[in-house]
Amino acid sequence: MAIHVDFTRTEGQIKPMHAVNNGPVYKFHSDQRLTNMPAYQAAGIPFARTHDASFCSTYGGEHTVDVMAIFPDFDKDPYDPASYDFCLTDHYMKVIQISGAQVFYRLGNKIEHWPKKYGTLPPKDFKKWAVICEHIIRHYNEGWADGFEMNIEYWEIWNEPDLDPDDSANKRCWGGTKKQFFEFYDIAARHLKGCFPHLKIGGPALARDTEWAREFLAQLKAPLDFFSWHIYAADPRKVVSRAEEIRALMQEYGFGDKESILNEWNYVRGWKGDPWIYTKRALKGLKAASFIAASMMACQKAPVDMLMCYDARPGAWNSLFSTDMISDCLKGYYPFKMFNSLYQLGTGVECTAEEEGIYACAARKDDRAAIMLTHFEDDDEAPAQDITLHFSGLKGEKGVKADYYLLDENHDLVCIRQEIFTGNEAFIPLHLPSLTSYLVELTAL
Repeated sequence: MAIHVDFTRTEGQIKPMHAVNNGPVYKFHSDQRLTNMPAYQAAGIPFARTHDASFCSTYGGEHTVDVMAIFPDFDKDPYDPASYDFCLTDHYMKVIQISGAQVFYRLGNKIEHWPKKYGTLPPKDFKKWAVICEHIIRHYNEGWADGFEMNIEYWEIWNEPDLDPDDSANKRCWGGTKKQFFEFYDIAARHLKGCFPHLKIGGPALARDTEWAREFLAQLKAPLDFFSWHIYAADPRKVVSRAEEIRALMQEYGFGDKESILNEWNYVRGWKGDPWIYTKRALKGLKAASFIAASMMACQKAPVDMLMCYDARPGAWNSLFSTDMISDCLKGYYPFKMFNSLYQLGTGVECTAEEEGIYACAARKDDRAAIMLTHFEDDDEAPAQDITLHFSGLKGEKGVKADYYLLDENHDLVCIRQEIFTGNEAFIPLHLPSLTSYLVELTAL
C-alpha cells in the first residue's frame, strides 16, 4: 500500500478548496475580548460566503447581510441612500477584509426554521428587489452611499430554493413555487449582470434536488457565471460523485464553461435520531477534521472549482473554532491550514493513493513542496493502515529536508520529526490510525 508522488508531473493549479461560510469574530471597539482573527488569517481562508451571518450577534445579528436587513422597508425608494441601513454589514465586511479572505456575498436571506416567515417570502416586486441589490453592490464596490471599493467579485442570488417542494407548508428558504423562483432569478440576474458585466452573478445554492437543478438549467436564459450547490455526507466519495453529476448537468445545458461551486458542505451521518446526535458531536472533533481533509483533497481532482465549508460562524456547525472560546481552534481548523500550504505553493502534481480510505494531494513551487494526506473511514472500528509514502522528482545538492506535521487526537499539526533524504526518490513508511492526517513539507537544500 503506497502513496506515489511525482513532482515532475504537474496537474494544474491548486484550487480554493479551503474557503468557508462566514468570517472571523472581531470587534473594532474597546470591548474586544476574544477573537479568532489570528488563526483565521493563518489558515489563509481565500473566500468567506456571507450566508446565515445574521444568526450571529457578534457579526451584527438581524441587522446584517440579508437584503431585508439592509433595506428594511420594501416600500421605500431604492434609489435613496436613506432607505438603506448598511452600518453593521459594513462592519462585518471590513472584518472579513482584514482577515485576508475575499467576500462571497449571498443576496437574499438566512434560512428560517420558525413557523412565521419574514425574509424567505418572495419579494413583492422582483425587479425592485434586483434594483435594491444593485445598490448594495454599488455601496460595496463603487462607494455609493458613503460606501467602499471592496471589489467583491461573487454575488449569489438566494439560497436553497429547492429545499422544500412546492406543496410543502412552512418552507424554510423560498416561500414561493419553483416557477416563481425561475422568474425571480431571471429578472434579478439579467438586471445585475446588465449593471455589472465584469462581476460574477450566479446561484441558486441548490440544496440537493438535482431534478430541480435540471429544470432550472433547462429553462435558463439569464446569465449564470457560477452554479452553486450543497451536499452534506459521511463519505468524501459521495461529494465527488455529486460534483460529477452537477458538472454533467451544466455541460448538458450549455453551462459547462461556468464555475461549479460547492458552497455548503460538512460531515453528516444522518439528519434524525441517533445519527444526527452522532453528527453534532463529530462536527467538533477529529472525525470532522479527517472528513474535511479528505473531501478537500478528493475535490481537488474532481470537476468542481471551489469548496466553502459550512460554517465558520460561531455555533453548532462550526468545525473550526470553539463556540464558547472562539480563540480556541478545534481539530477541524487544521485541515484548512494544511491545505493552504498546498494552495500557497500553487501547482498541483501527480499524487495517487492505492488504498481505499487514504486520501492524498501534493503541490510544488520551485525548491519547495508539500504532501497532505489523511486516513478517513466513517467506520469507527476501521483498523490502522501502514503505507509507504513514495516521492520522486525533487532534488537538492544537499538533499531534501522533510518536516512531518501530525494531526491526531494528541497532536494539533505539530512537527513530530525532521529528516533529510538524498538521491532521486524517497520511500517513507507511515503508520496511519483511522482519522490521522499528515502534512509533509519538503525543501530542496
